[in-house]
Formats: sequence, structure tokens, C-alpha cells
Amino acid sequence: MDHSHASFDAYLEFLATPPASGAPVVLETEHALSLHFDLLATQSFMSRHDPDRLVLGYTRTMMGFLLLQPAPTRISMIGLGGGALAKYCYRYLPHTRIVAIEIDPRVIALRDTFHIPPDDERLEVICADGADYVRQHDGRPDVILVDGFLAHGMPAQLGSAAFYEACHARLNGDGLLVANFVEDDPHIPYYLEQVRSVFGKSLSIFVGEDSCNYTLFAWKGATRLPSRDTLLARARALAATHPLNLRAAARGLKQGIRHATDGAFGQKLAGSQN
Repeated sequence: MDHSHASFDAYLEFLATPPASGAPVVLETEHALSLHFDLLATQSFMSRHDPDRLVLGYTRTMMGFLLLQPAPTRISMIGLGGGALAKYCYRYLPHTRIVAIEIDPRVIALRDTFHIPPDDERLEVICADGADYVRQHDGRPDVILVDGFLAHGMPAQLGSAAFYEACHARLNGDGLLVANFVEDDPHIPYYLEQVRSVFGKSLSIFVGEDSCNYTLFAWKGATRLPSRDTLLARARALAATHPLNLRAAARGLKQGIRHATDGAFGQKLAGSQN
């Protein structure tokens, strides 16, 4: 069989039959599987050769939490998608409990397709509204990763002050919130205002690795981050146990503090999206 031809045929079929009513659709080619809610955006991407590898750059940037929380006891993930972050953490953080909250049962039904391990004492996938779950049931995570999207974009409740307050209350004393925002989301300046109202100056936002997405980091505890040199040293040390290059995340964390607390940055974002 000509696999390249089969992949091209699969892509043409995908373009000819767009997802209906926001239903998740899997595009399968010779080398990869990807998850889509429409023809314009890729929700998740998996290499067939290495299913646990973080292919999309923004997911690698989100793993920058390791610079501040190298060995979390518990991670909560809002949004499962194709399970890229869940699989990576399950493989490379063997002493961490992972809870993934996904609102769409049709997405959860694809977990075997994307090689997401079955539930066990370290991994649990829960079908629920992520904002409600954090407010009512979420234990005391060291890290909360927010990457929850539906066909129309990020649900409004995941960008509200009430949600960020719930995350702040749930996180451990030096816990960390990391959120993915799509570049063309016109509400990013509003999200920043809501996060600032809860976390104060303890936040940073910058463009993710090899992507147009913005990644937000907000943390409890000390307002000041470690120095840039310290973060870069941690990135180099983490490379021994993680197939990640976190140097860009280390630099972005420091540079993004100014963006997160600068009203002009929010105005610039709003202007670029009009």
C-alpha cells in the first residue's frame, strides 16, 4: 500500500466532510493522528512513532511548570483532548497523581485511539465541567493545567474571576496555574484582568514555543520568580530526565511578567485582534 497516498486521501476526505455540530473528529494519516472540532484548528496531535511525545509547541511550553514545580504530587488538567499532556506526565512523572477533567464524553471515548492509559491509582479521567470540579472536588493540586476548548473556543467560565479564585483556593501553598489561550481570542485582555484580580503580580504570559498560542503562568506564594540564570540552569538540569528544551520557557517566564502586569500589553492584544 502507498501510505503517503493513503494519508493524502484521508486528508481530502477530512476536508470534504467537516465535523458536524462540534463533534470531535480524528484525522488519521501515515505518521500521525490529530483531533479536530472544525477545519481551522488542531486540538491535539499524536505521533504514531512516539505517542507520548509532545508534538505541539504550546504543550511543551505548558510543561514549563517543571521549572517551578519539578516533582508535583498532584496535577489537575482541565481539558483532555487527545491526552498529550496527560500521557507525557504519566510517563515522565511516575510519582505524580494526574486527574484529567473533560466535559465532552465523545472526547473521552477516543482515549484508546490516542493511546491514553486506562485509569489506575495514578491517572483518573473524569467527565465533568472543569470549573465546577475545581470549585467542588479538586483536592490540593500542586499544578492546574487549563487547556479546555469546545468547538466555539474556550468556555467563558474558564476565563472568569470566579474560576481563577477557585483555582487559587485549591492550589497548594506554592501551587501553579498554567493556561493555554489561542492567539486570536479577543478576550485575552479580559482574562488577564481577571487573573490579576486574584493572583496580583504573580503571573506571566508569553507566546508558546513554535506556536501562536499564549501561555499564562500564575503562582501562589512568593511574588518574585527565581532569577533568569536560575531558571535557565533548571531547564538544563531537567533535560536529563525530560525530552524537553525548557530554555525558551525559562526566558519567557521572566519576560512575560512585564507583559502580564502592563496594561499596554492588554491594549496591544486587543488592538491586534480587532
